[in-house]
Amino acid sequence: MNFFRALKVDWILFFSTIPILLAGVVTMSSFGGKGAFAEKQLIWMSISFLVFFGLSFIDFRFLRRTGVVVSLFLIGCTLLLILFGLGSVFKGAKSWFNFGALAFQPADMMKLVLILVLTKYFSRRHIEIANIRHIIVSGIYAFIPFLLVAIQPDFGSATMFFFIWLGMVFVSGISKKHIFAVFSIGIISFGLLWNFVFQDYQKARLMTFIHPLANIQGAGYNAFQSTVAIGSGEFLGKGLGYGTQSRLNFLPEYETDFIFAAFSEEWGFVGVLFIFLFFGIVVWRILSIAMLGETNFETLFGMGLAIYFIAHFSVNIGMNIGLLPVTGTPVPFMSYGGSHLLTEFTGLGILMGMRRNNRAAHRDDMKHEFLGVG
Repeated sequence: MNFFRALKVDWILFFSTIPILLAGVVTMSSFGGKGAFAEKQLIWMSISFLVFFGLSFIDFRFLRRTGVVVSLFLIGCTLLLILFGLGSVFKGAKSWFNFGALAFQPADMMKLVLILVLTKYFSRRHIEIANIRHIIVSGIYAFIPFLLVAIQPDFGSATMFFFIWLGMVFVSGISKKHIFAVFSIGIISFGLLWNFVFQDYQKARLMTFIHPLANIQGAGYNAFQSTVAIGSGEFLGKGLGYGTQSRLNFLPEYETDFIFAAFSEEWGFVGVLFIFLFFGIVVWRILSIAMLGETNFETLFGMGLAIYFIAHFSVNIGMNIGLLPVTGTPVPFMSYGGSHLLTEFTGLGILMGMRRNNRAAHRDDMKHEFLGVG
């Protein structure tokens, strides 16, 4: 009992991730000979749990030091640069370090590093955040990894860097008069990327978003099959192992990009509600912990982590139901893969370590300080 108390872990948050994790594993294991995905995922889950609990014992106040955060940022950018020479190509993107049985995608951990960098920057300047100079400077910090990932090209991960930056700018108390400026920068950046960075297949994905049924045998095939799979699940689903779209290989990447569609086909609307429920609890607990952070650094980190999860979840669900382009973004805790799973539990583990020094603060005071409401 003393051991569990010493952990200082938010057990509601931790146990709320379990149903989502198991939903992914069960979906992977329901496809017969392809069950190796489920076995490997269980191994990654075990490693991620160890990382999560191990980090919960650490006092992360050292992350407030500028030198530490800058060093992490430089290391992350260096790894992204090394990819261009030593990285392995997967799905057309040179985004992985391949060590045989083990592969690692540095862009995943870089998202966590970006949260720390923006947290450090805004925690020292949140009172004067209305100055648009700080929005631009923080945008430069986000643009560096964004660009390095976009030219791999990995549009899905690059998009997440943008959403993390945009979300943290808003929660840091951006002036309403600068909202237009922020979106203007985004539109200009998109125009430059479209003309000078995006590959033809990435442009095809975006055009498929505008006209999803224009080419269902080509660029629109994945999105079309995903919406068919989700719709065929109806209210109660077809049952475990009876997802015909996935089992008959109509639905590609059922274990990663489209695992939500594969799950929805077998478990139906009721199963989807449970996924949303537990994911909502995870985000709620993260924000609750963030509001009681010892300093504004811990509060902003928690908010950034919540933005990370919400962005990944929203984009993946959006592309599965045909509302957003297919970008290769995983569902947190659910999609197959060790890199993103380790990143997610590393972020939660850091949050648990910060939680050890939480303060008792009034929630309305924190909202007024960081969100500019009240």
